[in-house]
Amino acid sequence: MLYHLFQYLSAHFDFPGESLFRFITFRSAMAFITAFLLGILYGKRIIGWLRRRQLGETVRDLGLEGQKSKEGTPTMGGIIIIGATLISILLYNDLTNIYIQILILSLIWMGLIGFIDDYIKTIKKDKTGLRGKFKVMGQVGLGLIIATLIFFHPDITIRTKKHGVKVQSTEFREAFNPPRKSLQTTLPFFKNNEFNYKWLLPASLRDNQWAQWLLFTVVVIFIITAVSNGTNLADGIDGLAAGTSAISIGALAVLAWLSGNMFFANYLNIMYIPHVGEISVFLSAFLGAILAFLWFNAYPASVFMGDTGSLTIGAIIAVISFFIRKELLLPVLGGIFLIEAASVIIQTRYFKYTKKKYGEGRRVFLMAPIHHHFQKLGLHENKIVIRFWIVAMLLAVTSIALLKIK
Repeated sequence: MLYHLFQYLSAHFDFPGESLFRFITFRSAMAFITAFLLGILYGKRIIGWLRRRQLGETVRDLGLEGQKSKEGTPTMGGIIIIGATLISILLYNDLTNIYIQILILSLIWMGLIGFIDDYIKTIKKDKTGLRGKFKVMGQVGLGLIIATLIFFHPDITIRTKKHGVKVQSTEFREAFNPPRKSLQTTLPFFKNNEFNYKWLLPASLRDNQWAQWLLFTVVVIFIITAVSNGTNLADGIDGLAAGTSAISIGALAVLAWLSGNMFFANYLNIMYIPHVGEISVFLSAFLGAILAFLWFNAYPASVFMGDTGSLTIGAIIAVISFFIRKELLLPVLGGIFLIEAASVIIQTRYFKYTKKKYGEGRRVFLMAPIHHHFQKLGLHENKIVIRFWIVAMLLAVTSIALLKIK
């Protein structure tokens, strides 16, 4: 709203200061600071409200050190993240931008699904929460919306580099083809690092619009569901999901800014995506809100994010990766979430296989997800979290570096 207010004041009253709000970097900084301060100022009140209503976590005894001491810790802390983010982006984002409109929808959509799950667990006292099929239906529904909008909306376009055309740094606008609709994305390690999903179709269907849409929709649904659930699995010890997701989101903000800046897109030889730079403001607000939550979630946690936060964070990371055409980088950028999910799948599959073959289930890890394996080895959860943060930082830097590795 401040962005639009200053535009109006400048247009009608020659009001000073409007030029500052044109800069994505300035609005990103303000969005980050605002979301962080809102999260800090109101986070404590929200935690107190949750505690007074006894909306605390019910902890199953898994034989982990210090586990039972977490009993009764307020959950649904994702409300802090969603609330601070929404207020900040309403203040500083260009609300006419299609990407921001979709992200607001995604934030509320997944927040509601996670909230319902936490509500059933804490207020209805049903430990199973929202049934898995309903969570998946929510994720599938969001994926269907995102895929359809990316595929059909006229404002979601890309501009690729002209191959074999060299231009002066001052004429970088001439280096790009006109805007067009495309299913093209970034493929690291390959020359020109471009990949089009329609290439996966049989030659006879590559020009069929509905076949392209169907294939792309399946990919979007799969990745949104996988990343959302992977983030949810990482939310197992204090500060793990919040810290690692904050690092991934920071890297995404950099990638979004570079992809939406024609000069740097030309320099890095990547596709330029018109209007996508505005996502940097959204991500800055999101990052500020998550760090404010981490203020209270760091060991020993005063609040847990619950599915309200974890499902939402994972979905937003996945959605934005599609907007900036970097979803194939997610195995690196979101490597922590991939490892967490893979550890559960490996553990479950191996247990079932050995039980069928030997009559007794065996395990690969002492416990899954993998962060519990390290707890079983005797490592303090704070050490586990900090080491996971370090790995997440290395993966984030690697993801950005991959832009130049071809």
